[in-house]
Amino acid sequence: MRYIRYAILASIALVLIIVAMANRGAVTVQTLPLELAQIAGMNFSYEVPLFVVIFAGILGGLVLGFVWEWIREAKERAAATRQRREMALLKAEIQRLKDKNDEGKDEVLALLEKAS
Repeated sequence: MRYIRYAILASIALVLIIVAMANRGAVTVQTLPLELAQIAGMNFSYEVPLFVVIFAGILGGLVLGFVWEWIREAKERAAATRQRREMALLKAEIQRLKDKNDEGKDEVLALLEKAS
């Protein structure tokens, strides 16, 4: 199974390297549209290879998806925390009742006393 995982990772790496080599041409990336940059007085533009733009877009989408999913699952995490806390309280209550019951009484005698 480990070798299959390594083979898949190597395949993905090879595809990424091929895509990067095929898209080495420089492109201009501007932070603001030209009209807005003239109004703001800031015209930041960068010359970067196209594969950097592609990979940055993929990485940005992954990060955005992970954050979105983490926020979406907040209710489930809160419910799990509440249930974990309640379970700990119930376990403590069970242990307290067992200790109270084990003060020298037999379980059969305790049941008989409870029934009468």
